[in-house]
Amino acid sequence: MTLRPLTHADTRRLAEFLGALSPESRRFSTFGGYDLATARELCDAIARYDKLRLVLEDVPSGRVVGLLEFSLALTPADIARYQDAGLRLTETTDCRFGPTLADDYQGRGIGTLAFPLVTEVARLLGRPRIILWGGVRADNPRAIRYYEKNGFRPVGFFTEPDGSLSLDMMLDLRPAPGRTGLSTRRSHP
Repeated sequence: MTLRPLTHADTRRLAEFLGALSPESRRFSTFGGYDLATARELCDAIARYDKLRLVLEDVPSGRVVGLLEFSLALTPADIARYQDAGLRLTETTDCRFGPTLADDYQGRGIGTLAFPLVTEVARLLGRPRIILWGGVRADNPRAIRYYEKNGFRPVGFFTEPDGSLSLDMMLDLRPAPGRTGLSTRRSHP
């Protein structure tokens, strides 16, 4: 596997990736479509907006098996929901993140292996806090476990336009107050 920036040359392979997503995966994603037009739109947006899109590629086959998206802009809805939960979001500290994996790669640990790279990208972008792009559907326990395992903490629930329940979650990459890194204490037998 390799994780790399999305390029214009990925349009056709990205369309194949999107088109192969199951109805269940599509229900949990935020794409406006799952076809060549959507893939073309995503690729045409490279370096034009506040987005950074990375693809997870199976090297031997060249198949796109994941799309990881970062947004440096916050939506008014995100800001309002987090403010209601007592958290102030700012575009100088926060970014949005949304991963999508091919159905046959879900549950295999690929997302967990890629996650240190995700946090490194956020740090390189100067964003010590990551929120989920559109939250996570409350009826997606596997995704919630994944996010919790990788340090995200629940912030609050909200209702989607279709009436379903979603959960906002945040990952703060800054050290906790009072912690300076590795402990220098030694234990004695």
